[in-house]
Amino acid sequence: MDNKLRVPLPPDPNPTKPHFTLPPGTVDTHFHVMGPPQVFPFVETRLYTPPAAPIEHWLGMAKAVGIARGVMVVPAVHGFDNAPMHDAIAKAEGRLVGMIRANPALTEADNKTLHAQGVRGVRFNFRRDLEGTFDRDAMQQVIARLGSLNWAVDFHIDADLMVKNAELLRRIDKPVIIDHFGLCDPAKGVDSAEFRVLLDLVAQPNIHVKISSLDRYLYAGKKYEDVCTLARALTARAPDHVIWGTDWPHAYVYQHGRMVNDGELVSWLADLVPDPAERHKVLVDNPARLFFA
Repeated sequence: MDNKLRVPLPPDPNPTKPHFTLPPGTVDTHFHVMGPPQVFPFVETRLYTPPAAPIEHWLGMAKAVGIARGVMVVPAVHGFDNAPMHDAIAKAEGRLVGMIRANPALTEADNKTLHAQGVRGVRFNFRRDLEGTFDRDAMQQVIARLGSLNWAVDFHIDADLMVKNAELLRRIDKPVIIDHFGLCDPAKGVDSAEFRVLLDLVAQPNIHVKISSLDRYLYAGKKYEDVCTLARALTARAPDHVIWGTDWPHAYVYQHGRMVNDGELVSWLADLVPDPAERHKVLVDNPARLFFA
């Protein structure tokens, strides 16, 4: 079947009240806006066709669960078109910044213009199942063209590629973020070779990790407690280098009855980061320093 014809289910429009109150200033460091396609078309090369997930819907969800600010990550379905991001930033009235897809065509001057428009990060996709190809030279070129901009450099990277390129990640002279637990397998536990490398990386001065995508792991059949164990180990190792995101609108769910509720997703934070002081760092202090300083 043509992948472009695959349509994931829309996010739950009725987020429940979380089991605890998020601290003021909580930042969702990872969400996407998709369409609406009649305004912001999807690229023909997309791997799937998502339902519309406009910024107005994220803003409503964020208000319902207590999220104050966010980092809108440009999704692959929009290619290198940053128009949905610019629209989202404008409508959020100071509550959002943007993270663009790594684009070798952008010059240093282009990036300075984007910075003035609210961009604070660039994201590389190095996941093979998403057709991401690791290209060291192109990556270094993109980073070099950031110049003096202290943008976050974000990696959606397969765990084995993270291990293979750990030294390269350490040498990047910008804040580095590794997405979604470094895509480590929770079933292998904290002693797996990949997770030991991630623990070492997150303790480096320049490297951070997102404890996002718990819902994706559960959808894939992983155990809740195994994922929470990874999150607690990362936070124990480097509480100043861990951040969190919803991954809204969860555009991976194709089975009815499997869509996560964002209120429940927020409630899971009590198990991911049990200590309130550390949770404040993860949700407020660390992302504020990375994206809103």
